[in-house]
Amino acid sequence: MNIALILAGGNGSRTEQSIPKQFISIYEKPIIIYTLEAFQIHPEVDGIIVSCIDGWHDVLKGYAAAADITKLRWVVGGGDNGQASARNALLTLENICNEEDIVIIHDAVRPMISQEIITDCIEKAKQYGSGLSAIRCQETIMRTEDGEAGHVGIDRNDIMRVQTPQAYRYGKVLWAHKEALKRGITNAVYTNTLMMELGEELHFSYGSNKNIKITTLEDIDIFKALYATKRDAWLRSS
Repeated sequence: MNIALILAGGNGSRTEQSIPKQFISIYEKPIIIYTLEAFQIHPEVDGIIVSCIDGWHDVLKGYAAAADITKLRWVVGGGDNGQASARNALLTLENICNEEDIVIIHDAVRPMISQEIITDCIEKAKQYGSGLSAIRCQETIMRTEDGEAGHVGIDRNDIMRVQTPQAYRYGKVLWAHKEALKRGITNAVYTNTLMMELGEELHFSYGSNKNIKITTLEDIDIFKALYATKRDAWLRSS
């Protein structure tokens, strides 16, 4: 069984909007619904669980019903950060998933995720135990302490930009989140950073520069442009 775990627990303050960014409507559809639709139509995804910001659970369920997101089976409370939100969902699945099932963890605010990304993420997790959507860095990288100046470069051939989705075998990822709590690791940015703190080796899967994370108002403009191009391509081919 392959379960998509969607992180929607943040309030999105950097978008300077009055509602959480995952519920901002773009082209008359909330951002989170674009994301859920990608997992809804993927043939290898069996179910979806969303870790959702408090007060928005019923709103999410209403939007999902209207969009015919039939794979949405669980909505749980979000946490104080991404680590806590993922842990809440993983614990909910404890009596549902077995150790070899695959959990695909993804940001609700990455709505441009493709079917190819999901497929390769799952396949790498089945093969190696983990699959982290990642891409090579094309920019020059410098190390800095204050964000204002730096004099040390980092070879971009030595680094990867890790995105979501990130897929793991359920038994391993549940163990990692429980073990992190025991060791006092409580503010990991993503599950992969938590895994690295626990000394785990991780494997990369296919990523894309189009798989953007909507964090700022500028990102919303980028998403609008990317989606409009994709939509126009659909119309020309239909």
